[in-house]
Amino acid sequence: MIKFIVYGEPVAQGRPRATTVNGRVRMYDPKKSRDFKHYLKLAASKHRPEQLIEGPISLEVKVYKPILKSFSKKKKAAAEAGQLRPTTKPDVDNYVKGVKDALKNVIWKDDSQVVDLHISKWYSETPRVEITIMPIDEK
Repeated sequence: MIKFIVYGEPVAQGRPRATTVNGRVRMYDPKKSRDFKHYLKLAASKHRPEQLIEGPISLEVKVYKPILKSFSKKKKAAAEAGQLRPTTKPDVDNYVKGVKDALKNVIWKDDSQVVDLHISKWYSETPRVEITIMPIDEK
């Protein structure tokens, strides 16, 4: 099992952008998404296995968004206790896209190896992303 925490405000995968270079269309990640994936890759590389995981994987991603400044003390306490959850955009699947992209060729060979996926969004005074990777033993 590989488990690590990446501190800082989570960034969801943004829509790809397009530009024209010499008459050809070039697609690229928005800067914010690209920077966050690079940061995730660096954090994950400290937990890199000796060999990339090749079999099926279970992935758990917990996204802790910052508590909104507009929250009352009562709302802040409820958010920190997990009683109030973020129902705002971005969607959880947009967060996990960036995580999977960042961990490819660092922890595992290909995103298709993720066969079991659990994603959740929370509020916290300490914004972060908690990632747990479990290889699944095939028998």
